[in-house]
Amino acid sequence: MRDTDPHRLFFSIGCALGFSGVALGAFGAHALKARLAPEMLATFEVGVRYQLTHALALLAVAWACTRWPGWRAHASGWLFVVGTLLFSGSLYALSLTGVRGLGIVTPVGGVALLAGWLCLLSAPWRRATD
Repeated sequence: MRDTDPHRLFFSIGCALGFSGVALGAFGAHALKARLAPEMLATFEVGVRYQLTHALALLAVAWACTRWPGWRAHASGWLFVVGTLLFSGSLYALSLTGVRGLGIVTPVGGVALLAGWLCLLSAPWRRATD
């Protein structure tokens, strides 16, 4: 097996997102609580929640890549990665800077996350030729 196998990659990215999600959650709870308005802190916490959820989803993708290899499981992993970066990243930036224009990126990330779930849902139902 190569180190670039999708299951290893998505497992590692999932672990990195999980680690950084816990760190960001602690940062929000301790360092930002006194510095951000309650609604901005809530926005930051939504970003953390989605990041942690999709960190776990990437662990499931790593498993799915070994169980049902093919483009669907692989695509779901990349959609989760991109979606998390766009969705959670835009919420972090919005809450820390207050620049409302950054919120335009959030739905794009959300659509990527939804597409990732649909790809993962379809992975076990692929045809043998896919």
